[in-house]
Amino acid sequence: MKKMNQNKVIAFDADDTLWINETFYKEAENKFSKLLKEYLTEKESFQELFNTEMQNIGLFGYGAKGFTLSMIETALKVSERKISTTAIQEILNIGKKLMDYPLVVLPGVEQVLAELREKCRIIIITKGDLIDQERKLDKSGLTPYFHHIEILSNKKEENYRNLLTSMEIDAENFLMIGNSLRSDIIPVLNIGAYAIHIPFRVNWVHESEIEEEINSNKFFTTENITQITEIAENNFLT
Repeated sequence: MKKMNQNKVIAFDADDTLWINETFYKEAENKFSKLLKEYLTEKESFQELFNTEMQNIGLFGYGAKGFTLSMIETALKVSERKISTTAIQEILNIGKKLMDYPLVVLPGVEQVLAELREKCRIIIITKGDLIDQERKLDKSGLTPYFHHIEILSNKKEENYRNLLTSMEIDAENFLMIGNSLRSDIIPVLNIGAYAIHIPFRVNWVHESEIEEEINSNKFFTTENITQITEIAENNFLT
């Protein structure tokens, strides 16, 4: 058996890379828009909520709790505080359900993790509310595959640089895998590391707003996570 490469590190995003997440947020948005149909069209409610989320990210961060607070703030704003307490309670219920939805691991994930764990160190780098992310990790049953788990408040170049420094990982020995070009791919390539993009069928608008073209020999993409091992072996683990 080939010896594990201790220098190489492969990191996985969590939400919509290892398990389904954004689908449940879309369902929550649809329920929210129905509560506001007296005040806004569906499209308008989506846009107003997104605008509020963007204004609040610096304060609330990412995750279900911040999303819930943004729904409440949006409802109060567009209704000019006329929305009923019953509707506010329903919004709270939508938010609570987001924090307790069934965890569905995506097909092929465990196979790939089992394969890669024998070849190098694999870790999780995710962002969001600490308690919410820990809950999902626990429900997933995937934690035994990983050598390290990191939950960040954001995933920008500085966050990745600081993490690699603290873990004593050279950028040349680091590969990030995820569904978000904004959070998982571009900042990693910008610090000189490798990245594999796995698009998910549903994406949050904020994570999809990327106009720049990616031109790097360290960038790869696949729509099938079971191809990750082959891509890594041929381009990163050599």
